Amino acid sequence: MAESKRDYYEVLGVGKDADDNAIKKAYRVLAKKYHPDMNPGDAEAEKKFKEASEAYAVLSDPEKRRQYDQFGHAAFEGGAGGAGGFGGFDFSGADFSDIFGDIFGDLFGGSRRGGRSNGPMRGANIRKSIRITFDEAISGCEKELELILKDSCTTCNGTGAKPGTSPETCPKCGGKGQVVYASQSFFGTVQNVQTCPNCGGSGKVIKEKCPSCSGTGYTSSRKKIQVSIPAGIDNGQSVRIREKGEPGLNGGPRGDLLVEVNVSRHPIFQRQDMHIFSTVPISFAQAALGGDIRVATVDGEVIYTVKPGTKTDTKVRLKGKGVPSLRDSRVRGDHYVTLVIQTPDKLSPEAKEALRRFDLLAGNTLNQKVEEEKSKGKKRGFKNIVKEVFEE
Repeated sequence: MAESKRDYYEVLGVGKDADDNAIKKAYRVLAKKYHPDMNPGDAEAEKKFKEASEAYAVLSDPEKRRQYDQFGHAAFEGGAGGAGGFGGFDFSGADFSDIFGDIFGDLFGGSRRGGRSNGPMRGANIRKSIRITFDEAISGCEKELELILKDSCTTCNGTGAKPGTSPETCPKCGGKGQVVYASQSFFGTVQNVQTCPNCGGSGKVIKEKCPSCSGTGYTSSRKKIQVSIPAGIDNGQSVRIREKGEPGLNGGPRGDLLVEVNVSRHPIFQRQDMHIFSTVPISFAQAALGGDIRVATVDGEVIYTVKPGTKTDTKVRLKGKGVPSLRDSRVRGDHYVTLVIQTPDKLSPEAKEALRRFDLLAGNTLNQKVEEEKSKGKKRGFKNIVKEVFEE
């Protein structure tokens, strides 16, 4: 028994209400994926390609689609083999030229709808990188970048031809900059348009080249470019300098210079979007009593008043002390400071005594009991004193 065919809509992965454009787009994807030239020797890919092509041949034809929607596969059984298609299926009436022009363009470097024309073309962009400090990223700065740029040759005025001569029309493409190649597909001959290999798409050939530029029409020189880094730029972002890239072709404009900015780390500050974060140590006395401390910011030191009884890891906000916005430098983020209480690891005898007195004055019950026992001259164990304290 013959293998049952899958539903054509299912094969293409579209709904029954799909329009012509959706059907063509779905088939284009499958045809490119499973085309035998893309999968040489793969029998399964060839099978799926034939299946998709058969589905497209029916669903792209209004009359065949109407018959299929009414009768299913039975509409084409028995009398379908008129055009010698896959498995005897009739592919007549289906327009594959547009789709296979694209596919063969991808396969062989051309396109049915055209390669590069000999009209004006914009030059390529140039990419460079530059390193700045954290502070320079916050405030903005001016940097000088040195690079090699191409300019029109002054000897031949950019024609590439020896003075006294001129470029001639390319004999291979007739000055069009494109040539047409014919490729054989499963559905006949497909014409593909490619950039002319003889003239590179310019439509002109140079018989006597300029001695200064060797026929390229350009000379290279080292130049210094001023780069304005805006305030608030972040690591990895780029600055675009218009028309400082490669020269255009056939009178086209120059490309752009794209400068990627790399920002060095700061020893104190960390950045997140428009906000800055830092940690500031404070003493136990400052945390308990409160008072003024100096906090470093990107604008310099500021005075912040610590509240009495501040706990360690308390976060405070310095409004408007963060990173300026790239769109509006008057708008700034905030600076968040984490206050961390430092515990001294080395104390003089006087400092130790002062801390003991502090504990007593602050009402530390355990230390107070120990001091009372010392003053009475009793020598009971520390564990017994602790037990008494917690039993009270």
